[in-house]
Amino acid sequence: MQTKLTFLGAAQNVTGSRYVVETNGLRLLVDCGLYQERELRARNWEPFATPPNTLDAVLLTHAHLDHCGLLPKLVREGFEGRVYCTAATSEIAQIVLLDAARIQEEDAEFKRRRHKREGRKGRYPEMPLYTEDDAKHCLPLFTTLSYQQPLEIADGIEVTYHDAGHILGSSMIRLKLNHNGNPRTIVFSGDVGRWGKPILRDPTLFEEADYVVVESTYGDRVHSDMGRIDDTLAEVVNTAEQAGGKIIIPSFAVERSQEVLYRLNTLLREDRIPRVATLVDSPMAVSVTQVFQHHPDLLDEETTDLIRRGASPFDFPGLKMVRTVEESKAINRMTGTVVIIAGSGMCTGGRVKHHLAHQISGVENTILFVGYQAAGTLGRQITDGKREVRILGQVRPVNARVLQIHGFSAHADKDELSRWLSGLKNPPRRLFVTHGEPDSARRFADFVAVRAGWDTTVPSYQDVAVLE
Repeated sequence: MQTKLTFLGAAQNVTGSRYVVETNGLRLLVDCGLYQERELRARNWEPFATPPNTLDAVLLTHAHLDHCGLLPKLVREGFEGRVYCTAATSEIAQIVLLDAARIQEEDAEFKRRRHKREGRKGRYPEMPLYTEDDAKHCLPLFTTLSYQQPLEIADGIEVTYHDAGHILGSSMIRLKLNHNGNPRTIVFSGDVGRWGKPILRDPTLFEEADYVVVESTYGDRVHSDMGRIDDTLAEVVNTAEQAGGKIIIPSFAVERSQEVLYRLNTLLREDRIPRVATLVDSPMAVSVTQVFQHHPDLLDEETTDLIRRGASPFDFPGLKMVRTVEESKAINRMTGTVVIIAGSGMCTGGRVKHHLAHQISGVENTILFVGYQAAGTLGRQITDGKREVRILGQVRPVNARVLQIHGFSAHADKDELSRWLSGLKNPPRRLFVTHGEPDSARRFADFVAVRAGWDTTVPSYQDVAVLE
């Protein structure tokens, strides 16, 4: 019997992670992610290539939308198995999915009203991809595992989760199979974190694997020195304070918002920035921050020590957590310098779009990006230097100062991905390079092939690999 691996997402693009493993009569789905690139979002509406009712289980690496965001649709269309993940991933995924459903319902209603007013139809259906009820229906299927706790999910099939160091609860997945009487190991990297980052522990290394699926978001570049992040952030805050402008930080609610708070807190304690109002305008980020506080066992030694001494990095003078719509609207009536941390991180929806609509044309303001911006997203248009962008149905000039700090990234760069792969004592039978834009994935695959002599493949959408 053949073992097959099918690539249904994050194949020569970054989002929409979805891989199907078929072995010994079992079908496993590794991740069930949402497509976020504008030109690929139509795939979210298509029927699943593998009928959901034929899947036996979902193995979830972590709780970012591009890895878990289609779970409610999968369940609505017939999946009834278990969704395996860590406890922290389960908690965060529930927050993320309910928030995504609410945003989709709100955005769909907003589009309906706007399109009716403008007498036109949009590119996508004027309805949510899934509802809050759909999201709630998938939550009982979550089944939690601890790191390094092997679980036999079927006869001859063992899964183990390992810390990826990417976001809280993020995992790399090791799948051990009995392939025609021969043992085989497949390792899915998930999103590989970075060494020496604050808050989280370093990524896990593996010594043996027959097949490896590795991400390549930054497989063609090396991040700037993390030591410069605080200097740049301090310069941004001080310059904005002198100009009397607002700082808009589109930020992922999971991990990125918490790291921004950590670094602002550090700068305040070191007296390198003035005390300015800092607003986390994302109910999801507020809730996720509370999950961080629930799991001190997953944090690195430095952060654990801070919390033990009563100096939580997620609480400092001038910080306010914003939950209600009324509080959010009031922010744009505030005067003086305000740091506004709001989702979504790629400006594809959520409250940050409303703040951008109000602030992006003001020369005194700053738009600071602290994460990856996928091709076609509003965030990518702004970071690419477009002088005008369409926000909430209106074209607006980009007069604000636009900056991007790549060092914040929770994704490993080329050197760090190489470091992760170097843990293997022997070459795998094949390395599949995924979760990267085409140039990034191909360049990293070529780099590994030349440097290490490994058999590398950059799969395309819906490619099927037969594992020997």
